[in-house]
Amino acid sequence: MPSHRSGEAVVSKRITDVTLAALESRDMATVILVRHGRSTANTAGVLAGRLPDVLLDATGEVQAKAVGERLSAVRLAAVYSSPLERCRQTAAAVLATRSEGPALQVEERLTECGYGAWQGRPIKELAGEPLWSTVQSHPSAVTFPEGEAMQAMASRAVAAIRELDAAVEEAHGPSAVWVAVSHGDVIKAILADAMGTHLDNFQRIVVDPASVSLVRFTQARPFVMASNTHGGDLAWLNVQPPAAATDAVPGGGAGPGSPSAHP
Repeated sequence: MPSHRSGEAVVSKRITDVTLAALESRDMATVILVRHGRSTANTAGVLAGRLPDVLLDATGEVQAKAVGERLSAVRLAAVYSSPLERCRQTAAAVLATRSEGPALQVEERLTECGYGAWQGRPIKELAGEPLWSTVQSHPSAVTFPEGEAMQAMASRAVAAIRELDAAVEEAHGPSAVWVAVSHGDVIKAILADAMGTHLDNFQRIVVDPASVSLVRFTQARPFVMASNTHGGDLAWLNVQPPAAATDAVPGGGAGPGSPSAHP
């Protein structure tokens, strides 16, 4: 597997010019959250964490190609990825369907949770650890042995998504659509934040390999437009509501592109 610096624009710095005030005063773009395809660690039942050389397995490669085909009709302003190989492979598959398009950019804050001493161990074995029940019921209280706190993971991932979203909107306008390829727990934490629910509820959210979730940020609130989807046309993302459309319509509205979709 080539270095993630080869042929890619690597983003290693924080986006520091997007303040909280800016985040709260503008309508923003739409982010497509993609979990990487099935990996060799998933198949083996091992918690991969940040181990190197964990690649997509044969099924994962097929899944990643299918995601690329599914997104091929969507105009993408940017594609960001976790630095880990399985995510960069999936992001490359998203871009492979395009004759031209954005360069793949790596965002360190989208990386996997730091599972510390749990990393590389079988899931069946970890299920017997005393900490396992806390991971299931009270994840905001969990700090993995020699690793990262789940709350810290959630905070840096949510900050990354919100800051990147504001930067994409600044560069490409409020109708811009962009992709972030990351990991199951990371995407679950981002979705929990968008839904306005506590991190302790994030185990209620399912994010399968190669699934697609959609979030549109606005001044009023984030809108979770889809979660854990595996199929369906996404070309409708090219037709976005006006930037001022921040209200939720009673009854659900008429859908994207419809005159009555927003007040």
